Amino acid sequence: MPATEQELLNKLEELAIETTLYRHPPLFTVEDSQNFRGEIPGGHCKSLFLKDKKHNYLLAVLSEDRRVDLKAMYKSDLIPAGRLSFASAERMINILGIEPGSVTPFSLINVKIDNLAVLLDKRMLENDYLNYHPLHNEATLTIHRDDLIKYIEHFGFSPIIIDFENL
Repeated sequence: MPATEQELLNKLEELAIETTLYRHPPLFTVEDSQNFRGEIPGGHCKSLFLKDKKHNYLLAVLSEDRRVDLKAMYKSDLIPAGRLSFASAERMINILGIEPGSVTPFSLINVKIDNLAVLLDKRMLENDYLNYHPLHNEATLTIHRDDLIKYIEHFGFSPIIIDFENL
């Protein structure tokens, strides 16, 4: 069974990571978030779940206003994958344990595969505090950027920091 919000919050507490939780109506897109989130401080982010034909997976976490060029990512020596596309909803549920519209770095709590790379946007990390869904899209969880990296590394991932603008 995938982790629940409460299990995520318990894990964050166990890791001595402080967060702030904000409840809101379900948000499915960046536009929804911008229209309905209110005044939540910190950098607002989006996460993309990608795959290549060899079943390598990428969790790309970036500033909400950042555009992604999948072809440029494929051609980059920094990205450990082949030609990229968006992973299906079924794979998202099976691998990340979350529904579409809720992709988040916090879903690493559910990952049991080793062919997943985590990419973090260099510009996103210029913010002290960052905002992500806590395994569902009816809330936002604010976390310090250093604690985000601590969380990711706790689950055995070494995040690759990329300037998506210069791919």
